[in-house]
Amino acid sequence: MTDIAVQTYDDAEALTTAAAEQLVEVIVAAQAERGTASIVLTGGGNGIGLLRKVRANPGAIDWSAVEVFWGDERFLPAGDPDRNEVQAHEALLDHVPVPPARLHPMPYGDGQYAGDPDAAAVAYEHVLAAHANGGPTPEFDVHLLGMGGEGHVNSLFPDTDAVREKVRHVVAVTDSPKPPAVRVTLTLPAIRRARRVWLLVAGADKAEAVAAAVAGAKPADIPAAGALGSESTVWMLDRAAAADLPTR
Repeated sequence: MTDIAVQTYDDAEALTTAAAEQLVEVIVAAQAERGTASIVLTGGGNGIGLLRKVRANPGAIDWSAVEVFWGDERFLPAGDPDRNEVQAHEALLDHVPVPPARLHPMPYGDGQYAGDPDAAAVAYEHVLAAHANGGPTPEFDVHLLGMGGEGHVNSLFPDTDAVREKVRHVVAVTDSPKPPAVRVTLTLPAIRRARRVWLLVAGADKAEAVAAAVAGAKPADIPAAGALGSESTVWMLDRAAAADLPTR
């Protein structure tokens, strides 16, 4: 895993604007090279803000050839406004012509998998494998991530079984310290299948964890430190989140 880069912006608005422009460029380039592109979405203010920016300036994206996955999800009923999927639809996906068959939301907390997040995680592993050309998980073009103040990414929190998972690519989380407690998440092995991992982080409360992760902390302590792309890893930060990094 190579090429860890840091990009610093004045504020979250500038950060999401730049990230959206770069995401459009990557999708268009991937489609030119291979015919399709695959992305993993994240929630949170920056993740959803980026999608709104893409909606406003989609460039030359062929939406009929974009595969959309999610990095984690709250195990809530279909349509719940706290689901990352619902927020992504409101911000972007309801406004662009992505075929429904290319949208791959994580299972819902009601219906077929009600009360069984472990079965939901297994089901999503099957979804990923079906799009992986023989591997366990697609080689995503971009995996987007936010980060919590303690360094969590997706629903991988410090000192948990989920962040230590070495084999499975999707697991259930039943004791998330951030509510709701029950979630489904991609693991670090799945994140590392992405060609590019982008971490969008803003705010002074994130600065200490950013500095620790960039410096190579143990992923069990700072999960973001283990979020590495197979080709590149980019930290997209506002100035407050970058405050504890060494000056260059």
